[in-house]
Amino acid sequence: MFLARAMERMVKTLWMKNFVIVTVVFIISYSSTISVMGQTSARLSLTECVRLAVEHNPTLKQTELNLYRNEVNYKQAHYNRLPSLEGNIEHGYNEGRSVNATTNQFVNTSYYSGGQSLFLSAPIFNGFQILHDIRRRASAREAGKFEFESAVNELKLDVIEAYVLVLTAQDMLQQMEGQLAVTQENVDRMEVMQWEGAADPGDFYDLKGQLRTDQNLLETNKQVLYDRQLRLAALLNRTMEELPELEPLPFSIDQKRYSSDELYSTAMNVLPQFKALDWRIKEAQQQIKVTKSDYYPSLSLAASIQSRFSSIDESGFNYWQQFRNYPAKGVSLNLRIPIFNKMRVRTQVKLAKLDLDEVRWEREIRENALREETAKAVFSMKTLRENVNNLREQEQSYQEAFRIAQVHFDAGNSNSVIFLTAKNKLDNTRNALVIKQYEWIMQKYINDYYAGTLDL
Repeated sequence: MFLARAMERMVKTLWMKNFVIVTVVFIISYSSTISVMGQTSARLSLTECVRLAVEHNPTLKQTELNLYRNEVNYKQAHYNRLPSLEGNIEHGYNEGRSVNATTNQFVNTSYYSGGQSLFLSAPIFNGFQILHDIRRRASAREAGKFEFESAVNELKLDVIEAYVLVLTAQDMLQQMEGQLAVTQENVDRMEVMQWEGAADPGDFYDLKGQLRTDQNLLETNKQVLYDRQLRLAALLNRTMEELPELEPLPFSIDQKRYSSDELYSTAMNVLPQFKALDWRIKEAQQQIKVTKSDYYPSLSLAASIQSRFSSIDESGFNYWQQFRNYPAKGVSLNLRIPIFNKMRVRTQVKLAKLDLDEVRWEREIRENALREETAKAVFSMKTLRENVNNLREQEQSYQEAFRIAQVHFDAGNSNSVIFLTAKNKLDNTRNALVIKQYEWIMQKYINDYYAGTLDL
């Protein structure tokens, strides 16, 4: 009996221990999961920034309205082939001598009169104006799609630039904090030596002046970072408080190299703005045909049914009875032949041809600008590659020179001028390296944009 109870207590103890262990492991795992999820959600990647901008940017949303406007105009162009039907009801009061609407005889009394009518009008031929207008609206719709795609790409480039500038400002701020820490450390050491009379007062105050310079530069970098974060938040249609930490961008000096001609030819084939201009040219050509249709005669079909009413009619004050008593129906073909309209159509045709020439010149201007931009992009990639490599070697050289200057300055074998000169050379080189590396990243995205490989 005693043994059984002992076994039971042992089993309960083991079960409780296992329960506690499992519970602790679950809590730790759950906490770790929440922590990882929090860290993941707290950092915003470039891809996520681009997605948020495309979904929420108000300027892009305003541009998107043109898509719906073009679709509405295109459907209306099709609806213009349908006949039009309209009804008319009139009611009035007559006093004195007038013509009775139901008998067409003069009466000299007060009475009410009115009428009801339906009119139907259908186009038969108008110089193919409706057909050409449908084609024009179709071209405008296709052009609008490519123009919107171009606006999306431009927004992506704006977001990429804002993102890169924020990262640049963050690294510059971190760089400045490190430079300030080095200066502060030397000022603190010199201050102790100053109290002990073992330091040159000129060197001490020179370092203190450099400390204030570094502090001012730190505040300037904070302002730059704030402005750039504000710009990125505006592109995402968010407030500064809603903008989380950004994920860093990988830096690699390796990049597919294009010649200026290759990049130009590729960009001409992939950029949507040139496809949009091709459709705008077709739209302008169709507009000329729409305008020329006014040279031709137009033929339309018209039909109507109407009735009259009079309060002094013999049938009495009965609307429906008089409607049945006095119906009038008619069908007609209307032919309109333009003879002379003050050269209005001729003028409109000339203006439409000028619009076509304007679009063609616009395309040539864009081509010329693209040729210049792609050539600059290719050359900039080559230049930045050399700049980054040179600055890396320069940083190593200045770092060793600063180390030697620091040793001599600490030993009292040098002065603050030599020390600060070496320090500023190293600081400026590191700052320039940070800037050039991010310029390289930005230029890489620009080249991908022209090459059609911008996958964001």
